Amino acid sequence: MPLVLRMDLIKEINKLKKEKNAIILTHCYQNIEIDEVSDFVGDSLYLSKMAAKTNADIIVFAGVYFMAQSAKLLSPDKKVLLPNMSSGCLMADMINTSDLEQFKKKYPNIPIVCYINSTAEIKAKCDICCTSSNAVDVVRSLNVPKVLFVPDTYLGKYVEKKLGNVEVITYNGFCPTHLRIRKEDILNARKNYPDAPILIHPECHLEVVKLADFCGSTKEIMEYAKNSKEKRFIIATEKGVADRLSRDSKKENWNKEFILINDNIICPNMKKNTLDNIYQTLLDEKNEITLDETIAKKAKECIEKMLQINLKN
Repeated sequence: MPLVLRMDLIKEINKLKKEKNAIILTHCYQNIEIDEVSDFVGDSLYLSKMAAKTNADIIVFAGVYFMAQSAKLLSPDKKVLLPNMSSGCLMADMINTSDLEQFKKKYPNIPIVCYINSTAEIKAKCDICCTSSNAVDVVRSLNVPKVLFVPDTYLGKYVEKKLGNVEVITYNGFCPTHLRIRKEDILNARKNYPDAPILIHPECHLEVVKLADFCGSTKEIMEYAKNSKEKRFIIATEKGVADRLSRDSKKENWNKEFILINDNIICPNMKKNTLDNIYQTLLDEKNEITLDETIAKKAKECIEKMLQINLKN
């Protein structure tokens, strides 16, 4: 997009935000240009929690569908809009309520934990929610020998390995983007950049995770890189994280280099949101997220149980 047109678009979006008392939430995997009109940038749960604290009438969520649902759960009185309604999460879409019931029937009377990367309909049928940063604490808090975990098998098995004394029975869901990171990528990064710590997300395959120097959520990876004394890092998660770290390094004079583990670590659905469709969505107030009241009540309870665990820790 030509610079002049882009600046005009940013100006118009900011004007609409003031007129409509709206805020824009932007996930770290989004196109980085969206940050210029954003009120909050971060991981999905942080964004929803921050939005709930504001007096905004409208939330535009530059992310994927389940994230906008979470914002609606925590801000039921606000109008929540998703710039591109086809921006779904491939992992979240790997399980529906029928699949979940079959999974629970196969393993009866076992508590079930759902990753935040799931729809409201799935959350409504689970016992407690978790994020990639608190999954270990959430499972530990249940104090049981076995748990069911949906939809991400890799995060679930990562939790099992970290705890050691809990069997985590996982549904066979996964993030296609993170599974593009292979053992060969790690080995090549070690060879080409021997001084650079490799920072990886737990949605990756366990065989890859164990080769990295640090494993953590999006937020934890960014904080590690910011606070570390090292000057070069290999980022083994979605491209948006490397983009934002590189930008912040220049802006804040960190003098650090951030290298994406390979050029294919891009979530296509996350990149569907643009300045253009954010503008059009806010102008027309279209693509509103609505939830069945019964489902919303149960899904919110699932999230709130997790938040209570966070408070205790």
